[in-house]
Amino acid sequence: MTTSRPTTDLEAGLTTSEAARLLTLHGPNEIRAAPPVPTWRKVLAQFQDPLVYLLVGAVVISIAAWLFEGAQGIPVDAVVITLIIIGNAVLGYLQQARAEAAVAALQRMTQLTSTAIRDGKVTSLPTTELVPGDVLALAEGDKVGADAVLRQTAALRIAESSLTGESEPVAKSTDPIAPGQPLGDQTNMVFKGTAVTQGTGLGIVTATGMLTEIGAIARLLESTAEHPTPLQVEIARVGRMLGFGVLIIAAVTMSTIWVTNDVRTAADAVTVLLLGVSLAVAAVPEGLPAILLVVLAIGVQRMADQDAIVKRLSSVETLGSTSVICSDKTGTLTRNEMTMQRVMTPAGTAHLTGVGYEPTGEVLGADREAAEPGLREEAARVISGGSLASNAVLRQVGDDWEILGDPTEAAFLVAERKLGGTATRQDRFTRIGQVPFTSQRKIMSTIEIDHARDDERVLVTKGAPDVLLKKCTQVRAGPETVPLTSEVRQQILLDVEAMSADALRTLAVAYRPLTLAELGEEGPNEGPRSSVETELAQTLEHDLIFAGTVGLIDPARSEAGLAIAEASRAGIRTIMITGDHPATALAIAQDLAIAAEGEQSLTGSQIAELDDKGLQAAVHTTSVFARVAPAQKLRIVDALQHEGHIVAMTGDGVNDAPALKSADIGVAMGVTGTEVTKEAAAMILADDNFATIVLAVRQGRVIFDNIKKFLRYLLSSNLGEVLTIFGGVVLAGPLGLTAASDAAVVVPLLATQILWINLVTDSGPALAMGVDPETEDVMSRAPRSRTDRIIDRRMWTGVLMVGAVIAGSTLLTIDIFLPGGLVEGDDTLAVARTAGFTTLVLAQLFNAFNSRSETQSAFRGMFVNRWLMASVAFGLLAQVVVVEVPVLQAAFGTQSLDAVHWLVCVALASTVLWFDEARKLGQSATAAIRAHP
Repeated sequence: MTTSRPTTDLEAGLTTSEAARLLTLHGPNEIRAAPPVPTWRKVLAQFQDPLVYLLVGAVVISIAAWLFEGAQGIPVDAVVITLIIIGNAVLGYLQQARAEAAVAALQRMTQLTSTAIRDGKVTSLPTTELVPGDVLALAEGDKVGADAVLRQTAALRIAESSLTGESEPVAKSTDPIAPGQPLGDQTNMVFKGTAVTQGTGLGIVTATGMLTEIGAIARLLESTAEHPTPLQVEIARVGRMLGFGVLIIAAVTMSTIWVTNDVRTAADAVTVLLLGVSLAVAAVPEGLPAILLVVLAIGVQRMADQDAIVKRLSSVETLGSTSVICSDKTGTLTRNEMTMQRVMTPAGTAHLTGVGYEPTGEVLGADREAAEPGLREEAARVISGGSLASNAVLRQVGDDWEILGDPTEAAFLVAERKLGGTATRQDRFTRIGQVPFTSQRKIMSTIEIDHARDDERVLVTKGAPDVLLKKCTQVRAGPETVPLTSEVRQQILLDVEAMSADALRTLAVAYRPLTLAELGEEGPNEGPRSSVETELAQTLEHDLIFAGTVGLIDPARSEAGLAIAEASRAGIRTIMITGDHPATALAIAQDLAIAAEGEQSLTGSQIAELDDKGLQAAVHTTSVFARVAPAQKLRIVDALQHEGHIVAMTGDGVNDAPALKSADIGVAMGVTGTEVTKEAAAMILADDNFATIVLAVRQGRVIFDNIKKFLRYLLSSNLGEVLTIFGGVVLAGPLGLTAASDAAVVVPLLATQILWINLVTDSGPALAMGVDPETEDVMSRAPRSRTDRIIDRRMWTGVLMVGAVIAGSTLLTIDIFLPGGLVEGDDTLAVARTAGFTTLVLAQLFNAFNSRSETQSAFRGMFVNRWLMASVAFGLLAQVVVVEVPVLQAAFGTQSLDAVHWLVCVALASTVLWFDEARKLGQSATAAIRAHP
């Protein structure tokens, strides 16, 4: 959003004092970031979880009961639960701080400097200190520090893909343009965040900070709402259900006790309250927030090992639920490295293999065999000519190759190296003049001294084929130069059309020898020239000899193709959204199998004509969106979300930022991404590798599967505890509990015993399930729908059945050892309660193996998770210790058990394993019958 057009002396620039005044007036030249969240708010946010609310409620009740009892000793329940809550908060805060530090490190890597003229001197200064009115000096390789109107240019070309999505650099000039032109057509302006690929220029800064075009998109970003992730929504729903369930169960149970028992004294009332605490402790899986946090944190660490930085833990799981990936093209799906693929000469068509700037490949003929010598020689002539008429530099840095200058010109240098002609050209020719490329001329020429031909002067020209052909009168065919007939001219244009249809950018190369007279080197007062003025050189661009035409393209990343194929197998659709030309976008999309043969793209102008319903219909059938504006990217994402899709949006340019923020998960490129994009994204790819997204999808699905496993385990185990307490109270008489004690209310298990189970027995196996190895079908299943529940009806049914079996075996154990119950026993209440406590623990350990799959046998792959085996062994050992060690007996109300007790406990606890095996077998049989009636 440019403002006024200030005028400043181009040679003097601003004075230091004037620049300081303007900096105070306009503020730093930076994009306004979201205000930092205070530490206290970050800490407080860790407690904003429904499950934490339940635990806080349990603490309040426990303390109240402790006070009613006379505040004797230490309120163990309240202290332990409080420590759990604090531990969860500390872990969450540390993980968030770690992610923020990584993002800040990435942002520090992108801090820039700019060159400006101040006090009549060329000065390098931090880009943040640029002010309106500064004279901005631009050269190849520079990042444009602010929006500026151009006052001088020399072959200036700007890469604006980060702002407009255009893959080709834009030729700039000082010619005025009509007002209201789109950004891509504002050729007399340069914009903050873009890059200089060729030439030089001087411009006067017109806007800085939030008033730049990047700033306009940043303001759009501020108004874009973020959506909670599916995992956040589901866990919140589970928390609400548990909270509601706890209130109902506690109210019903305590009311039942009050009605069926003689509750008269304060001590009896305290006992009832303690029972409410026991129910709350039994119903709420205290370890769930911590386990969920740890499992997600492990996923974040694994992603970091793959060069992905996740800013929000829940975003890892969201990727696993993704059904659509909306991706930019340039630099994301493509290499952002122009590559020569085809050379058309009178001898035929040569195909060059290899992609990118690494000069490895070969020249093939039309039959894809090694090119004939004649064709290879003509292709080499065209490529070497284009390399002569070039200002780019190709160099090797370590094992990598990089360029300075225009990517298109660099493609000629790479192709030349593939032919092995670089050293020959460099030794043979010396440049003495050039005519730069401009958007009006559409060609570039250089004048060279050919040392291999007695220092003959030669003009070499490359540029748009239709423009260059008009300046040609001959064509080089093998060793001969023949007239350029209308038939040959027409064939060349047909060749150009064929390459354009394949989304190749076409450039032609021509040349002609020059006489010394044409250069003015044979006059009486003239000697040999060491340089030729541009004006003179331009007059020589006529009667050229046509050499051939090349076709170039920014090739697709090979790893992107593999990633897209992997995503497709996983039922994930990839959509390309780009600001580039429709034909180019469609060709790349078809090459990557994003779009099918014959499929058409949808352009920004066509999108503008569609209402929301029309766009929602279009996204079903369209996989390529080209010439798209930032607001339209946002509309596309919203349309997909309206249809129920979970959308991941990848991008590196500022124009991607609003859509990244609106998407369910935004993925920014860490190397080429702008500050605005990284701020908007939920995840940053430090290596800019699209394939990393598929690794994230795989990791997200594994995490989701494992979350379901430990939720199934925790909920069924905790339900077993709740039903044990509820059943023990309601059936206290038949079970022999009432006769075993003089108290008004007798509970089957103590609150401390339930807390021990939740802390020691539950947490270990649940955490181990969080790192369970991935299953074979992890990337062959359709993505989870937005409406699908983590805990669906099928899972709830299994949870209820398993919980009932756990409670039944626990209560039966108590009944067996108590006198006066359904089964006559002869042990004390403390021993029977300890045996029930042990059976409940062992049943949950058996249930850990059940919960690894809802359909597969627990014996399949039982030992693949060594962490689960270790946690079960630890749980068993811990139970032996709490039962047999005197100090712990006093703390948890247990008594030693003999061999018979242990044998009965193990046998009854194992019934949960055999029951679930039978249930799974029945489900498999039913499914088989339905499949083959």
